[in-house]
Amino acid sequence: MSTWVKQEYKFSIIERFFASVLKCGKIPEHLAIIMDGNRRYAKQKQIEKIKGHSEGFSSLTDTLQWCRYLGIHTVTVYAFSIENFKRDKEEVENLLHLFREKIRLLISEEEKLRHHGIRVKIIGNLKMLPEDVQDLCNRAMDISEENSKFTLNVAFSYTSREEITHAVRESVKLVQKGEITPEQIDEQLLDDLMYTSGSPKVDLLLRTSGECRLSDFMLWQASESITYFTKVLWPEFRFYHLLLAVFFYQRNFYLLDRLTNKERIE
Repeated sequence: MSTWVKQEYKFSIIERFFASVLKCGKIPEHLAIIMDGNRRYAKQKQIEKIKGHSEGFSSLTDTLQWCRYLGIHTVTVYAFSIENFKRDKEEVENLLHLFREKIRLLISEEEKLRHHGIRVKIIGNLKMLPEDVQDLCNRAMDISEENSKFTLNVAFSYTSREEITHAVRESVKLVQKGEITPEQIDEQLLDDLMYTSGSPKVDLLLRTSGECRLSDFMLWQASESITYFTKVLWPEFRFYHLLLAVFFYQRNFYLLDRLTNKERIE
């Protein structure tokens, strides 16, 4: 049964063992995911593209459960780039239809979201979306606004360059209104004006499918993150892939922390 909040995943003894070992170390507070490989998966399986995206949704809901289990409290996923509007018209319409379906499902699970303390934010230039989709996004955010245990940021109609541009424009508006002076525009203000305002900096950025690029995702928030690339296609992403990513993060965290602190001192 399709659901955003899965509870029935059965961890094997080995999975629980390795998860417990990782939990003894540093767990990323904010995980960002470029969910790549849905179309390639569909091509390999000789199924329609939209079916590949549907399988990708199943991987997403599993991953959210695994993140909650490990203690990762914020997850941001790249669901739809502004650049994706340039794709074949039929594919774009199918993706918007799938998004509508999944957001309606999310809204119907309001009680589950409240029970698990899950807050959902749809981030991006939502004005580029059809009005009914905008209404659904706003409804989904409204019903989960008070939840505070876990945050899911869904980047839809998003690029990092557009997000940064939006933040700069908003800061200019504040100056024009006389609420701040030009000298008060700083890194912290722009941080507060980003779509992810309220979420911590990205600790670990993960991309599936073997592509080693960021594709205009979380460029501001992931400036000091550890980046992990894996060859697995997103619909085939499993718990042990997440464990490997967290292990990679732990191996590199203290080195990155030392280098970052050294740069600040110098």
